[in-house]
Amino acid sequence: MSAAYWAVAALLALFYLYGGGMKVVRSRERLLPMMAWVADTPMPAVRAIGVVEVLGAVGLVLPRLAGVASWPGVAAAVGFVVLQAGAIRVHLRMGDRRIALNIVLFLTAGAAVWLAAVS
Repeated sequence: MSAAYWAVAALLALFYLYGGGMKVVRSRERLLPMMAWVADTPMPAVRAIGVVEVLGAVGLVLPRLAGVASWPGVAAAVGFVVLQAGAIRVHLRMGDRRIALNIVLFLTAGAAVWLAAVS
């Protein structure tokens, strides 16, 4: 199970490091073509979401890599499940039905929760 956790965790971490990093450093104008929800969200909230995503990505990988503990990986994966549930809700409330990526991330984070708990 450990190899499966590392594969899932690495993919999630790469995605959230990239996406979260963009939310932290890019302007609203540069984010809008990729993330329509940014138009109606205050930039401090967008930046906070980006920081949470980056910290979650680190939490998925770093503690296990250092051999410190496994619970931060579980907590980070649960956080990503909650984050994507909220993202799906925001998209649907805005009338945006393009939620396939959010559903995939929700399911992948759920798999990471399970894999982290059993390994």
